[in-house]
Amino acid sequence: MTSQLKTLLLLAALSGIIIVIGGMIGGKTGIMIAFVIAMVMNVGSYWFSDSIVLKMYNARELAYDEAPMLHDMVEELARNAGIPKPRVCVVPEQAPNAFATGRNPQNAVVAVTEGILQILTPTELRGVLAHEIAHIAHRDILIQTIAAVMGSTIVMLANMLQFASFFGGARDSEGERTNPLVGLLLAILAPIAASIIQMAISRSREFLADQGGATYCGDPLALASALNKLQMAASQVPMHSGNPTTAEMFIVAPLFPSSVAKLFATHPPIEERIARLTQMAGHMPAQPGTQAQSAPQQRKSTNRFGDL
Repeated sequence: MTSQLKTLLLLAALSGIIIVIGGMIGGKTGIMIAFVIAMVMNVGSYWFSDSIVLKMYNARELAYDEAPMLHDMVEELARNAGIPKPRVCVVPEQAPNAFATGRNPQNAVVAVTEGILQILTPTELRGVLAHEIAHIAHRDILIQTIAAVMGSTIVMLANMLQFASFFGGARDSEGERTNPLVGLLLAILAPIAASIIQMAISRSREFLADQGGATYCGDPLALASALNKLQMAASQVPMHSGNPTTAEMFIVAPLFPSSVAKLFATHPPIEERIARLTQMAGHMPAQPGTQAQSAPQQRKSTNRFGDL
C-alpha cells in the first residue's frame, strides 16, 4: 500500500470520527451536519490550512531586513531541495521549536519560535530549517496541517458531546435521547483515536524529514545536536499558544500546559532520531564549514535574532 493511499485512509478515518460524533449529538440530522463539517474542513484545510495554523500561533512574517541570516539559510536550503523559497515567519513563543505549513511547495511557510533563535547556533538552526524544508519537499505539510485542523474539530465536537451527555444525552432527529453513557465514552475515546491516527501520519514522516534535512544541509550532526537541545528545552518550557492537536507539526513535540503528560507520542523518540542521524553522518563525507561555531560567534547570532 502506497504512503499516499495510507494517508487518504487515515484522513478518511478522521472524517469518520467527526461523522460518528455528529450522529451521537444529533442523530441523522447530526450525521448530515457532521458530514458537511468534515467536507468543509477538508476543503477549507486545503486552501486555508497555513493561515489557520499561523493565526493559531500568532505567527508574523519576517521581512528580509529583520533576519537576513535566517532568510539566506532558508533560500539556500530550498535551492538544495529544488523547491521555491518558502515564506519565513516567527512565532512569539519562548518554547524553542519550528514547523512548516502550506498546501504545496509554492505556498509554503517555515515558522520558527523566538525561543529557538536564542538557544541554537547558526549551524544547528540551519539543520532545523533543513528538516522543515524536507517536510515541504516531501509534501508532508498539507497532510499534517489537515490532520491537525481536523483533530481540533474532533476535540471540539467531543467536548460538545461530553456536555450533552452530562445532561442526559443529546436528542436525535426523531426526538429520542441517545444513551448518555455511550456518548460520554465516545467523547473520551474519540480524541484518543484521533491522536492515534495523527501519530500514524506523523511518526514515519519525521524520520524521512530528518534524513532529507541532513542531506540538504550536508551535516546530520548539526541536526542531531539541535534535536538534543530542543528536546531538553521542550520538556521545561511550555507552549502557551496554539493547540495540542497540532503537536505533530513541530520538529519536536511541544509541551502544552494543559497536557503535561501525553498518552500518545506524535514523534519518534529523539534518541532514535539522533542515532539514525549519527549513523548517517558516518557515511557522508565531511562538509567544510559545518562544524559547531565558537562561543563568541554563537553569542553574536543569538543577540542578532533576539530582537525579533
